[in-house]
Parts: sequence; structure tokens; C-alpha cells
Amino acid sequence: MTESDPHTPQTAPVLQAAEQNLFSEIRQLIDTAKQRAAVAINAEITLLYWQVGKRIQTEVLQGQRAEYGKQVIVALSQHLTQTYGKGWSKRQLNYCVLISEVFPDREIAHTVCAQLSWSHLKLIIGMEDPLKRNFYIEIAQLERWSVRQLQERINSMLFERTALSRKPEETIRQDLEKLRQDRQVSPNLLLKDPYILDFLDLSDHYLEKDLEDAILRDIEKFLLEMGAGFTFIARQKRLQIDNDDFYIDLLFYNRKLKRLIVIDLKLGNFRHEYKSQMELYLRWLAKYEQESDEQPPLGIILCAGKKQEQIELLELDKSGIHVAEYLTVLPSKELLQAKLHEAIIAARRRLPYSKDEPS
Repeated sequence: MTESDPHTPQTAPVLQAAEQNLFSEIRQLIDTAKQRAAVAINAEITLLYWQVGKRIQTEVLQGQRAEYGKQVIVALSQHLTQTYGKGWSKRQLNYCVLISEVFPDREIAHTVCAQLSWSHLKLIIGMEDPLKRNFYIEIAQLERWSVRQLQERINSMLFERTALSRKPEETIRQDLEKLRQDRQVSPNLLLKDPYILDFLDLSDHYLEKDLEDAILRDIEKFLLEMGAGFTFIARQKRLQIDNDDFYIDLLFYNRKLKRLIVIDLKLGNFRHEYKSQMELYLRWLAKYEQESDEQPPLGIILCAGKKQEQIELLELDKSGIHVAEYLTVLPSKELLQAKLHEAIIAARRRLPYSKDEPS
């Protein structure tokens, strides 16, 4: 009988069913423990960066970015790099100071550091608008975005495309606070305008059926664009009312909102008759499909173009209807930014003034 070579890789023995179950359970325990450890380590490291930044800000810079402070950061970076190696560049220390300025309260910093990685936070803390910054912090946690996904959402100007960005600042704060405290999601956080559907790869000329087919082919990407909690239910769902047949283009359910979501696809500009069509769908669903613990259904009319004054006069939001454009070709970031900036300004200009606001 020959001895096996100790340097030869050994084949794992075949496990019986009971042993296989035991192995799977133990592997799950190990993997879960490793994941928890990685999260804990990340939180501690990120909190360390906050502490470093806080110390620099309060003890050295004394809340001011004077020329002397810049020199101190350069010298400190050199000493830390000599002692600990890479990871303590001047840029890194500036990020440390920035995170301590954005989150001056230690408890808030601790909570954020436990939820998002340092790579996530570096993408967010440089945003000057605190509402926009808080939006990405909360939504990144809600949807569990990777760093790459967060970068993609920022590049696509997600905040500026949400219905929330068109609301008064107080409404934005309230919706974000409800999300942070109670994990309660408002439709304003998820509804967008425009929706970017450049991944559908449509030709210059297409029909509504082609658009619908393309969405279903790339349903995963479409669900990502729609946002958190969307689940596809049906295509061309048939409703029979007074012996007439009607068909819903796409029907979804959103777990976060606890609502059925109807999507009606239109190739051209918005037309006023689309309202009555969507209201019929929503009221039928509310009567026959809505469960007792669910909120009333919502409708999204996706059009190639909008008629803003018609939409305002029809008061579609009171009927639970959201009208949005869709873009099958992604414009340049500059063009999209300018368009969204104009839309936000126009929307806020149309908001009624409160009694204590100057007119």
C-alpha cells in the first residue's frame, strides 16, 4: 500500500445527506460572522476617520481653514504616512475634516458610519445641498446600493429627478425624517421625472408594443430605475367593465408603499384624455384588487413629452396619477442638469406661498 504524497491536493470526502446539511449550516454561520465582522470593522474605521477629522478641525484649525491649517494637514499627512504607510494622504485628511463638519454630532456620525462604508460617504459628503446629501444617505441605506450603484445614481441626477425635489424644503425634510425614523417611504421619494430608459436600446422608430417588449426584456434594469420595492405583476392585464375590455400596459406592486402601481406607456406627448383612462384603471383596482391593509393604487403615465399646464389644470396628483417623461437616449450630463434645474425652479415657483412667507 503506497503512502499518499502530502503535497498532492486532497479531494474533499463525499458527505452523506446529514453531514452535508451540517456542513451547510456551519458554512452559513462562518459566512455570516465574517460579514458582521467586516461591517463592524468598516464602521470602526469610518468612525476613526470622523474622530481624526474632528480633532483636526477643533484642536488645530479651530473651525477655520487658514493657510496655517493647510500647512498643518500637509505635515500631519507626511508624519502619518511615514508611521502607518498609505491611506493618510492630504486628500484623505481633508475628507476626514469634511465628514466631521457634515456630521458634527458624534451619535449621528456613529449611526451613519454603521450603515454606509467610507467609500459611500466620500461620494456624498462633498454635496453642498444638505437635503440632497440626506436624500442619498437615506436612499442608499434603503436600497442597499453598492458604491458603484450610488455613483451611477448620482451621475444620473436621481435626486433632481424625484418628485421630492419639486416640493417645498419643509416637505423634503419631513419625508426624509419619516424615512430615517420610521423607514416610512413616501411616493415623492420613489416617483421620478424623467425616467431614463437608455438601456432599452430602441431604434429611432418604435411602437408602444416595442417599448413594452423592451422593458420586459430588461425588466431587472427597469426595476432598478423605478426604485426600491417594485415587483412586476402583469402585462396587458385585462379589466372587464360593462362588457367592455380594457388592458393595463404594465402592473406592478410596491412593497415599500404597499400599493399597486399602474404604468401606462404613451409614445407622444401627454393628452388630457389619458387622465380619465388612468382613473378608470385605478378605481377598478381599488374596488377589486386592493387588499384591506394596502394603500390606494397609484398610476404612472410615461410619455415622450409633457404638457405642463394641462397637467396642472387637471390636478392629477389629487387622483393619485404621476405624469413623467421617459428618455430612451441619455442626454449629456450638462443638458440633463440644465433641464432638471429649470424644472425644479418652475415647480417651486408654482407652489402656493404659506401665510408667513413673503409673496
